Amino acid sequence: MATLALDAMGSDLGPPATVNGAAKASRHPEGPRVILVGDAEVIAPLLGEVEHDPDKIEILHAPETVAMDESPRAALAAKPDCSILTAAHLVAEGGADALVSAGNTGAVTMACAKVFERLPGVTRCALGAVFPTERRRGEKDDPFSLILDAGLTLDVTAEDLVGFAIMGAAYASRISSNDRPRVALLSNGSEGHKGPKAIVEAHRILSGLECLDFIGNIEGMDIPRGTADVVVTGGFTGNIVLKMLEGIAETVMRLGRYAMDKSIMYKAGLALLSPAVKKLRRVTDWEQYGGAPVLGFDHLCIKGHGRSSERAIKNALVVAQTAVQSDMVGAIRSGLREAGR
Repeated sequence: MATLALDAMGSDLGPPATVNGAAKASRHPEGPRVILVGDAEVIAPLLGEVEHDPDKIEILHAPETVAMDESPRAALAAKPDCSILTAAHLVAEGGADALVSAGNTGAVTMACAKVFERLPGVTRCALGAVFPTERRRGEKDDPFSLILDAGLTLDVTAEDLVGFAIMGAAYASRISSNDRPRVALLSNGSEGHKGPKAIVEAHRILSGLECLDFIGNIEGMDIPRGTADVVVTGGFTGNIVLKMLEGIAETVMRLGRYAMDKSIMYKAGLALLSPAVKKLRRVTDWEQYGGAPVLGFDHLCIKGHGRSSERAIKNALVVAQTAVQSDMVGAIRSGLREAGR
C-alpha cells in the first residue's frame, strides 16, 4: 500500500476539499494510506465529520500555510514549517512515498527543488499537465495527452527538451498503461527544420533514439486531436497553450448555456444533442485525472489544479498511488540510462 503526503492546506477550496478527497480515497479497499499535512486544529474537526477509514488516514501538524497569492520564494523562506515544505521533507525522509498538492504551483515546485534531488541526467525538471483529446490510448482507454513543460522551465535547450521527452514517455507508459507512447515536439510545422534552434536540435537527437516512439513535430491543432501521447515544449509556450486550451473548453460550455437561455429552438436542439454534450463533458473533465507530475526529481510529486474539488483530490491521490506502485522514478531512471544520459 502506498503512503502519500497530502498538502491538506493547498487548493483554492482549502481543507474541506483535501480532507474530503482523502476520506473518499481511504474508503476504497485498495486505496492509499494518506497523511494529511497541515494545521491539525483545522483538519481534525473536518475529518471527524466525514466517513473515512481511520487506519488509512493520519494528521501531521504543520502550523503554517503558503497562500495562493503569496510569492513562493519569500513564503518558503519565511515559513519553514509550512504544510508544503513539511510534506516534502516527509517524502524525502521516507515517511511517505509521494507528495500530492493542489496548492501554489510555484511553492510546490520550489519545495521539491529545495528538498528533493534531481535525477542523474536531468538538466531541468518539468511540470506536466494533461489535456483531453479525441484519440484514446493504452489499456485504460485514456483520453488525455501529457503536455510538458507546462511552465516550470521557461527557457529551454535541446538537451532539456530531450530530457522532457524521455521523462514524459516513462510517465505516460505507466499512468496510461501505454507500452510505447507516441512522443512529439510542438512546433510551427511538421518538418524537422521548423522551429527555434532548440526544437530543431532536439528533433535531430530524438530521431536517433530507438528507445522512444518519436513521431516528429506536431502543430497546435494536433494537441486536441491526440496525435501525440506526449507533447514536448518549453515552459513559456506550454503554459500559454495549456491556458488557451482550457479557455476554449470552458467557453464552449458557456456558449451552450447561453444559447439555451436565449432561444427555445436552441434549447430543443441542444436537448436532442444531450447525449453528445454529456459525452463531451466527460471527455473534457480534467477532474477525473486529478493531477499531473513534476518530473525530474528523485521523489514523486503530483500537482493538482488549484480549483481541485474533493473528487479531483481523490483522483490525484489515485494517480500518485499508481505512480508509486509502477515505480515511476525507477522507470525514468531507466529511460535516461537507455538514452545515454
